[in-house]
Amino acid sequence: MQNDLDILEGKLAQLIAMTTRLRDENHQLRQELAAARNQNQQYSDRIEAASDRLEALLHDIPEEA
Repeated sequence: MQNDLDILEGKLAQLIAMTTRLRDENHQLRQELAAARNQNQQYSDRIEAASDRLEALLHDIPEEA
């Protein structure tokens, strides 16, 4: 009986350790995802601004006769 309780206690300790590790990893991944989304938005904004500037330049080019 005591041996069964010791085994159960060991398994419970492993489960707690794994849960803690996974929670920490999940937190880190959420932070990395937020940073990647922010970087992606910055790139999208820069592409849009470059596209707008290119459109303006194209409108300024005179048409050939």
